[in-house]
Amino acid sequence: MPSLLTKREREVFELLVKNMATREIADTLFISEKTVRNHISNVMQKLGVKGRAHAVVELIRMKEISL
Repeated sequence: MPSLLTKREREVFELLVKNMATREIADTLFISEKTVRNHISNVMQKLGVKGRAHAVVELIRMKEISL
């Protein structure tokens, strides 16, 4: 089954579950904070959820990411 997430979306959420801030994720992946927020927003839209925490819970439940 193909992944719901793009490679970059997965990278963003894997750093997010490590409790990294938007700025830290941006610095780590060499992208802008806006791009990080866009990736998070796109994933929330795909999942039909409101909020990062809910997105993380759903992605873990779906085995898209792990803690």
